[in-house]
Amino acid sequence: MAFFELIKPDTRIDFVGQSKYAIALSSAIVLLAIVAMFVRTPPIRMGIDFTGGMEMQLHFEQAGSVDEGGIRQVLGGFGLESSDVIRLGERDEGVYLVRMQRESAGDQNELVDQVRDAMAKELGPVEVERVGFVGPKVGEELRRNGLLAIGVASLLLLVYIGFRFTPIFAPGAIVAQVHDVVVTAAVLVIFGREFDLTVLGALLAILGYSINDKIVVYDRIRENLELHTAQAFPQMVNDSLNQTLSRTVLTGGTAIFSSFALYFWGGPVIATFGLAMAVGIIVGTYSSLYITTPILLALQKRYGVTGTSAPAAKKGGRRGEKESRAARA
Repeated sequence: MAFFELIKPDTRIDFVGQSKYAIALSSAIVLLAIVAMFVRTPPIRMGIDFTGGMEMQLHFEQAGSVDEGGIRQVLGGFGLESSDVIRLGERDEGVYLVRMQRESAGDQNELVDQVRDAMAKELGPVEVERVGFVGPKVGEELRRNGLLAIGVASLLLLVYIGFRFTPIFAPGAIVAQVHDVVVTAAVLVIFGREFDLTVLGALLAILGYSINDKIVVYDRIRENLELHTAQAFPQMVNDSLNQTLSRTVLTGGTAIFSSFALYFWGGPVIATFGLAMAVGIIVGTYSSLYITTPILLALQKRYGVTGTSAPAAKKGGRRGEKESRAARA
């Protein structure tokens, strides 16, 4: 196992002392996103999944003479020049996805016929391979249910952490979870990315990945609480973070590389999902090191450490040690 240990066992990084820099970085990202929302119109780009609209997949026979600009120019004749035009595959395949925001579906078929005829006249023969429509009421319901899903997931994670460890551990984990989602969303706003169901899926996946990383750190802290009862709590927390650092870098690095592969080579439809996952994993990794533990230390200072005396800790001591060792392996 030493072959895979990128971080030397005797590493002593002062994560607790450096936490203020991580908090400043996260605050700066969120502040920049707020500024971007004031200077952009609309402030946040919502996909047709949440706002309602129509989606058309077009296949042009003369692929070489067609590009995104030409398609937008044709759409401009219908007042749809702001529509999203995404090339699917290579340019010589001639397949494009057009997403248009529409208020109603009443004239959907008529609009499809008109757009197809205009495209054929200006850009050559074209086939409409697929048409989809989401009404504004459905989009609003999807947006509301998406936010509800994130809230319920965070609440269940709060209960799980409190039961798995002790209540003093839970607030730091949940604050870090909210931090991960907010900072990831802020980065997408800064880059002008569109929020749709794939982004919602990425945010939920980030919650799951992030809590797994924090559980490994908490397991090591609980283990050290039982083994080093005379050690100062801040130093013990710092030692625990250093001891799990190799595992954190290996796991996070692998997931980040996979997410960037989706971003660069997965195509435009999945690119935003890959970017959200990559950013979320990076943010989730450093929140486990710099955001979770300062809150735990503040609660310990105010209420005391309960990790070695609470029933949950006693029941989970040996099991937590085995699980943390398995995670490190």
